[in-house]
Amino acid sequence: MADSKRTLIRFEFSETSSADLRGKQSVRTTFKISEDAINALSLLATQMGIKQKSLFDHLMEDTEVLRHIASQAKELDNPSRRLAKTYVISRKTLDTLERISLKYGAPRDALVEHSIGRILPLLSREKAKHEKRKEVAGDIQHYLEMGLSLMAKVEENIGEDDPVFQEVISMIRGVKHCSESIDAMVERGRKIEEY
Repeated sequence: MADSKRTLIRFEFSETSSADLRGKQSVRTTFKISEDAINALSLLATQMGIKQKSLFDHLMEDTEVLRHIASQAKELDNPSRRLAKTYVISRKTLDTLERISLKYGAPRDALVEHSIGRILPLLSREKAKHEKRKEVAGDIQHYLEMGLSLMAKVEENIGEDDPVFQEVISMIRGVKHCSESIDAMVERGRKIEEY
């Protein structure tokens, strides 16, 4: 009896795992959406350092919002100036999208377009953060320049063999590393300036 329970438990676990894995399986699908939606998705994924697939999964996991969008399907569909764009998304996301599209008679592309529209406020906030990051990068650069000046002064007055000078060098290296990391983040976010 104990062996049959273990077998049953193992079987149930493998069935659940298989279904979960199939849901996470990546599939390619093409949507016809506006250039603005394409750019918004790309910019936000780049800015946040995540894959577009993860962004799609996040947008489609709230089925209540999708149903609400789908219930207004007649008002949503505006096929003018849409571009075909192929994305890699999870099978679960595609299944959810197609199920709601069929149930409500809502065009799949319109659901995607308006779901992406939900991230536009987030994109605006990221753009504002980007501007603040640029300010911080400038401040850090100024701080680094002051540190380099201090380092030269310490070297001249105390000498490069002194432990205080070695500590100052260590501090400057840390600030320089921090400055380079922040500059890289700012550079990665440059595209958002066009939004």
